[in-house]
Amino acid sequence: MDQDEYILIVEDEDSIRLTLRDYLSRLGFRVVVASDGVGAIKQILDYKIKLIITDYRMDILGGDYWVRFLNEFCKDKKVLLTSGFLKPEFPVPFELIMKPYSFKDLEVRVQELMGV
Repeated sequence: MDQDEYILIVEDEDSIRLTLRDYLSRLGFRVVVASDGVGAIKQILDYKIKLIITDYRMDILGGDYWVRFLNEFCKDKKVLLTSGFLKPEFPVPFELIMKPYSFKDLEVRVQELMGV
């Protein structure tokens, strides 16, 4: 794993976002966060993001538009989509983990996607 590579967590629920940040940081990953798709775009521009862990349903730039954006403009990044409710208008081109998920399940998926 490249020391300059980051995981971006995009989640509109503060408690989930911050808990995931803390958990993945304790595992040794460099993590940045955003509460919506607009904030995530800023982080994508500012950091070398390798993996985006993102909620599907968010109030600002979420859902199908967010998935389409990631698929079109972030082809060089891995994406792990999280959702408790997923009803897209098209096939989702990313890996998916359904809420509620365990930290261990998330850890395994993150390690696979980060190549560690």
